Amino acid sequence: VQLQASGGGLVQTGDSLRLSCAASRIIASHNIMAWYRQAPGKQRELVAGYTSAGGTNYADSVKGRFTISRDSAKNALFLQMNSLKPEDTAVYYCKMWVLATNSNYWGQGTQVTVSS
Repeated sequence: VQLQASGGGLVQTGDSLRLSCAASRIIASHNIMAWYRQAPGKQRELVAGYTSAGGTNYADSVKGRFTISRDSAKNALFLQMNSLKPEDTAVYYCKMWVLATNSNYWGQGTQVTVSS
């Protein structure tokens, strides 16, 4: 399966963006999707994701500003990002973990740049 992330761009501090991630095909097996990001010179980190129980978790740095959502029927994932800060600047990746095969699929990433 291929994941296609989109919606990134160059914005100013305080602006909003909505990222989308679309799967190339529907995965019937139980899967868990999440958003990660990687800033220059830093390790990739979890931004927001779903848990195996269907809940959500967020990095402390984005709580209250970012909201993850999904369209399970389409294996689509979204990330609403509000009140963006320069430290949110990174390449954002979506990831799908297919539990049955313990396989991880990554999107190609979409660049988010927040200017001060």
